[in-house]
Amino acid sequence: MKCTTKHSCEDCLTKSISVFRHLPNDQINNLSQQKSCMLFKKGQYVFSEHSYPLGLYCISSGKIKLSALGLDGKEQILRFAKNGNIVGYRALLCNETYHCSAIAIEDTSICFIPKDLFFQLIVQNPALSLEIMQLLGNDLKDAEDHIVSLSQKNVRERVAEALLFFKAVYGLENDQKTIQIKLSREEIADYVGTSTETAIRFLSEFNADGIIQTEGKKIKILNLAKLTQTANLSI
Repeated sequence: MKCTTKHSCEDCLTKSISVFRHLPNDQINNLSQQKSCMLFKKGQYVFSEHSYPLGLYCISSGKIKLSALGLDGKEQILRFAKNGNIVGYRALLCNETYHCSAIAIEDTSICFIPKDLFFQLIVQNPALSLEIMQLLGNDLKDAEDHIVSLSQKNVRERVAEALLFFKAVYGLENDQKTIQIKLSREEIADYVGTSTETAIRFLSEFNADGIIQTEGKKIKILNLAKLTQTANLSI
């Protein structure tokens, strides 16, 4: 982790989608003054499972995975976050330790907002409180959907659904085919809940069937309808 030059919240490229977008100008200025900015290299921990939260993390640019270790020591990826998202807020609100770790999956710029300032802003702004409640609700729904997928779908369907999920979260590159995230086969397996070997096998099958095209960690979706059908989802 490396401290970087503090940039203004008013000029933040993610301001329009941030939970703080409804704050009045004086509070935005105060937030800019009190926050700190950090750069995390790929693979670095933003925070660790079971540690105690001291504040809130707002992603300025980059991508993060949130994962927990099972009893067997295997990583289970719970969800992903991108620029404009906040992470670590649930433990902060519940006054609990983190139930998972946040790890940068590419070089990621993050703004750290101290705990006392975050709670002060919540008390002063009902609109921010509502944003946080809606965020909690959306994250809970996503977690429930993922649990249903893990328990009711076979691995082939889950791998296909994961690719569609990555597309929905991170979007596509300019070619409108390549998913804008580079994950290792192990990370895909850890999200799907299977072995790395099994994830590789199904990705190879999708590639052979002309559904996707793999180039290292890059994945192009060649046949969206077929991928959606394979995931057992409706278009």
